[in-house]
Amino acid sequence: MTSLRPVSTVQALAAALRERVLSGDIGPGASLPEQELSARYGVARPTVREALAVLVHEGLLRRERNRSAYVPEVTLADLADLMYVRRPLEDLMAQAVAGRRVPEAEAALDRMGALPPDAPWAAVVAEHMALHEALILAVGSPRLERLYGALAAESRLGLVRLRDVYPDRDELVSEHRDLLETIAHGPMDAARRAVRDHLHWRES
Repeated sequence: MTSLRPVSTVQALAAALRERVLSGDIGPGASLPEQELSARYGVARPTVREALAVLVHEGLLRRERNRSAYVPEVTLADLADLMYVRRPLEDLMAQAVAGRRVPEAEAALDRMGALPPDAPWAAVVAEHMALHEALILAVGSPRLERLYGALAAESRLGLVRLRDVYPDRDELVSEHRDLLETIAHGPMDAARRAVRDHLHWRES
């Protein structure tokens, strides 16, 4: 049994489950029965219920009537549609940010590159999302931020697929470094083209 410290138990359990979902340990379609989680982590079922509610709110889990919470499946068709919607949003970003650096995005990339080889894939997902969100925030448009934020959960779940596509994490880091450099140096057309080319899901 894997026990958790009593300090902020709900958040600790939510963090543990979030890492397992985003690392692919709990795969698409998998159920998370409250009783099993209660036994595994040594916490009461109400605590499990609250932790699951956190992840349902984040969009990482779904819950339907008379069914345990489960990890939603993001299909290739879902990913294609996600990219269809993200492209115009990130194109707006490229137009606004081209020709300047975004320190917060570069910091996220540095953190990604500094992760130890045995770091959970969830840590890679977190920095990947932080990088792209920093670019969006750099635009300074609250409405663009809200639209982009609405896609965050599906984007994070989709990134789980990249674990098998990028067995060498350095390649992922290199691709994003090239992207940030192109955006920073411009011109706008080059930045827009780089963003468009980047938003293509590689299949394993």
